[in-house]
Amino acid sequence: MNLITLAETHAGLAAQASSGRSAVTVHGGHEHALRQTVMALSEGEHLHEHEHHGGEATVLVLLGHIRLVTDTESQGAAPGDFLVLPERRHRIEAESDAAILFTNVVQPQ
Repeated sequence: MNLITLAETHAGLAAQASSGRSAVTVHGGHEHALRQTVMALSEGEHLHEHEHHGGEATVLVLLGHIRLVTDTESQGAAPGDFLVLPERRHRIEAESDAAILFTNVVQPQ
């Protein structure tokens, strides 16, 4: 699997979607402790503000430019940048058409 090709595909799907988003899980799920998802956002779209409870989460920017925003700071990121998501409220904004690899620990059901 090539993540850049997958990111480009989902960026195209996000551009066509009324939500401006597209995503696919590339590894994990309920039977795994780790989940990795390619998420694409059209320019101006964002992942709503939320918190991660009890688990680590990271983002690797694959395409475009994003911004990680918390109540106290804002950090831009470009392709190849790796961000550790805070365990406090935050959101991810697409400053251009963008795709990320989101990795998180799945909490047991």
